[in-house]
Amino acid sequence: MNIAANLAEITGSFHIGLAALASALAVGIIGYKASEAVGRNPGAATPILIQAILSSALAEGIVFFAIFLAK
Repeated sequence: MNIAANLAEITGSFHIGLAALASALAVGIIGYKASEAVGRNPGAATPILIQAILSSALAEGIVFFAIFLAK
């Protein structure tokens, strides 16, 4: 019954969950704003789509960093 090991495991899981939550919120906001921007200017749909995909990929990368740091 090593309390320090149990606490380290709990906090590792906790920070992965927070990173996943933040990433999900970021991807949702990116999608919302991208669809709003395309609605305002349909002619710029392709550059907006490219920026949205790149931004979403970078936001999801946060979770992989959190998983890497936890283990």
